[in-house]
Amino acid sequence: MRPSIDFNCDVGESFGPWRMGQDDALLPFASSANIACGMHAGDPMVIQHTIGLCQQHGVAIGAHPGLPDLQGFGRRTLHMNATEIHAFVLYQVSALAGMARASGAEVQHVKPHGALYHMANEQAEVAAAITDAIRDVSPTLKVYAQAQSRFAQIAQQRGLCVIEEAFAERRYEADGRLTPRDHPDAVIHDVDLAAQQVGQLLVGDGLLARTGERLRLRADTICLHGDRPDALEFARHLRQAIEAAGWRVAAP
Repeated sequence: MRPSIDFNCDVGESFGPWRMGQDDALLPFASSANIACGMHAGDPMVIQHTIGLCQQHGVAIGAHPGLPDLQGFGRRTLHMNATEIHAFVLYQVSALAGMARASGAEVQHVKPHGALYHMANEQAEVAAAITDAIRDVSPTLKVYAQAQSRFAQIAQQRGLCVIEEAFAERRYEADGRLTPRDHPDAVIHDVDLAAQQVGQLLVGDGLLARTGERLRLRADTICLHGDRPDALEFARHLRQAIEAAGWRVAAP
C-alpha cells in the first residue's frame, strides 16, 4: 500500500459580501479543511456553506479558531490571558462543532490560526489554554500543531492526538520556526519551489531553511493557505506532485 499524507487547507474565510479564496474549487484537492470560526474570519452563513462543501467532497472538517481580530485577519498578536484564550477557543470550536453536527457531520480536528498558532508555540500557558479548551469540547479531537513545536509537545502531554504539520509555501528559519510574515522571503510564490519543498518533506531529505541550513522535519499533514490569490493553482499542482511521488492524499 502506498504511504499517505494529509493535505490541509485554511478555508471559510469570507465574511458577508466580502469574498476571500476559492473554496468551492479548492476543496476537491484537499483531504482536510480548517474552517474559520468567525473571530478572525468567516461568519455563520460562510461556515454553513463550507461545511456543506466538505461533506460534498469527502473532506475532513476542522475548526480554525483565531484571535478576535477581523481587521487584522487574526495575524496580529493580542494580549490576552490564559482564561480569555481558553474561553475564546472553547466558544469557537463549540460553535463549529454544533453547526457541523446540525448538518450531519462531525469536527475531526482543531488547528489554531495565525497569531494564536504562533503564540501557542512560544508560550506554554497559551498552549495549555488552547489544548484544555479543545479537550473540554471533546478529548477525541485531533490537534494540528507545527512539527516539533512546544504546542505539539504540550498537546501530547495533555493526552490529545497530535497531527504534526509542515507548510508547503512558507519559508523556515534555521531553528525550525516559520519565517515571520513581515520578512520579504516569508512566503514562497513559485509553485515549483513549493512542490520541491513538499517533495523534501515526503522523502525526508530535509527542508532547506531560508538561510541555507537543512532541517529534519517529519510531518503528518501539509498545509496550504487558502487566502493566497493563487491558492487554486498551488492546490492543483501540489496535489499532483504528492501523488506523482507515490503518496496517497488522505485525512489522518
